[in-house]
Amino acid sequence: MRKPILFISVFLCTCQLMAFRPDGDTSWKSKYEASLGFSQTSFTNWSAGGENALALNGMLNVYKMYAKDKVFWTNYLGLAYGVNFQQTDPKMRKINDKINFLTKGGFHAWKNWDYAGLFEFRSQFDKGFNYPNDSVYISKFMAPGYLQLSLGLNYKPVEYFAVFISPIGARLTVVNDPALTNTKDEKGNLIGAFGVIGNNTTLWQVGGSINAVFKKDIMKNVNLMSKLDLFSDYLHNPQNIIVGWENNLLMKVNKYVSLTFTSMLIYDDNVNYTDKEGNTHGPRTQFRETFALGFSYSLEHK
Repeated sequence: MRKPILFISVFLCTCQLMAFRPDGDTSWKSKYEASLGFSQTSFTNWSAGGENALALNGMLNVYKMYAKDKVFWTNYLGLAYGVNFQQTDPKMRKINDKINFLTKGGFHAWKNWDYAGLFEFRSQFDKGFNYPNDSVYISKFMAPGYLQLSLGLNYKPVEYFAVFISPIGARLTVVNDPALTNTKDEKGNLIGAFGVIGNNTTLWQVGGSINAVFKKDIMKNVNLMSKLDLFSDYLHNPQNIIVGWENNLLMKVNKYVSLTFTSMLIYDDNVNYTDKEGNTHGPRTQFRETFALGFSYSLEHK
């Protein structure tokens, strides 16, 4: 856990440094969103059966935006981690795990268009398992880790919506664990993990991408953040688009209590699906959703 903690500490320190601005400087805008949600299920003499369970899910979103004259720079840091406690083994199971950092900057081109560059990093804090089997992990920090660097045009017709279109960029997949990259299927064939096979630790892809972000109060005390990422590898099956679609819906009951709904849809042609029996299949659409009631706090600095 030391590497994830060190990594995230650096990012949080960076965000605090970015928060500094001289008095009267309106070039920077900041927003911080934090929530801790929980759910509980308890049974006593329940004839229909059931299992006691408690789930905790934490989330932190940091937004930093700079705009002055013809120059802009936007930053997003999204962190999430959740666990479920239950009576059957394994008693503690990970249900959510996310590290996502995105930075995009450039200068004005014409009307609502800007020349821009984008860098994004995605990974997770902890090991992941194909429950109920918790004896062999199938992912961990930087296994996988995704890094993307792209150049293109940014279209921003309104304050709450922007689309980045890149005709050329590079995407790097890192799987820093030979136990995963040397994974074999039930027939003994070497299949690797997340597109990285054998003694390799990285997979390079060159292609075009589209990154769209929508963030707005869609009604009173209800905020929606939707982020769509598309990438096409020019060198290998460009028709198989890599898709990542994330949604965060924050519904505030009052200043400190809220309902949160998060979802993530992924399709990656390089990621095989392994069922609970350990059989490996081809790539499939992945989907995760979390709904929680809990405590939240947001701070906006303009």
